Amino acid sequence: MPELPEVETTRRGLAPHLLGRRIADVVLRRPDLRWPIPPEVAARLPGQAIAGIRRRAKYLLLDTAAGSALLHLGMSGSLRVLAPDTPPGLHDHVDLVLEDGSHRAARRVLRFNDPRRFGCLLWQPPGTTHELLRGLGPEPLADAGMAHDAQDAQAPAFSGDYLFARSRGRRAPVKVFLMDQSIVVGVGNIYAAEALFAAGISPLRPAGQVSRARYARLAAEVTRILSHAIARGGTTLRDFISPDGAPGYFEQELSAYGRGGAPCPRCGRALKQASIGQRATVWCGHCQR
Repeated sequence: MPELPEVETTRRGLAPHLLGRRIADVVLRRPDLRWPIPPEVAARLPGQAIAGIRRRAKYLLLDTAAGSALLHLGMSGSLRVLAPDTPPGLHDHVDLVLEDGSHRAARRVLRFNDPRRFGCLLWQPPGTTHELLRGLGPEPLADAGMAHDAQDAQAPAFSGDYLFARSRGRRAPVKVFLMDQSIVVGVGNIYAAEALFAAGISPLRPAGQVSRARYARLAAEVTRILSHAIARGGTTLRDFISPDGAPGYFEQELSAYGRGGAPCPRCGRALKQASIGQRATVWCGHCQR
């Protein structure tokens, strides 16, 4: 599943093509993806200018005066900006047809492809927060492209102190704790494994038994690794590609994820692998405590 860096890479890639462009039409080739597509998408988006493209967790929001289209890429979804005469493929389920830009840009189509249909296209009315976005934890990155709704203004900042406070009394493994979207958003399996490796923390350790100092290091590594992954274009895993069709390159730099049995980059011992929280987990039994 695309994680925060992949979604942020998509947002940044789409922004120059979408901002300020007016939506001429919405083409729905099926009535649903993971959930039914609300009628407001086709009824209210045509004629609206895209005023912003934001990210909240792993969701993208296309803002207009009439409301926001809320998108999630699911397991294998992708968004591409294409020429309007590009024939749709089997899994090209949604088109947002964009009018010619004021700078004489040619008409384009924003096309949502989703082979497994685990993604979604939903609707958020103005001044509201969609139920999928309620109760989410803070963003691990401070970014101008994040979605800030009214409830987000009161959300705590992501930090080691924040993680330490939220972890007290928790017996769940720290990796499960870190991937809990109510604790912090956007840290999925790949980047949780990488951050814990970089911080020297075993993913098996109960969250409540990690010290404040070690959480400070973990928070710093989460921020550093996510920022670096965004700069490198995300991680290419099976289906993910960015809006320009280019793969991410962070996969070439993974230290732990997907490397079970391979030598630890630090000590050379074989990396261990197990299932934690029903997710494949790799770590070094020597370097991570």
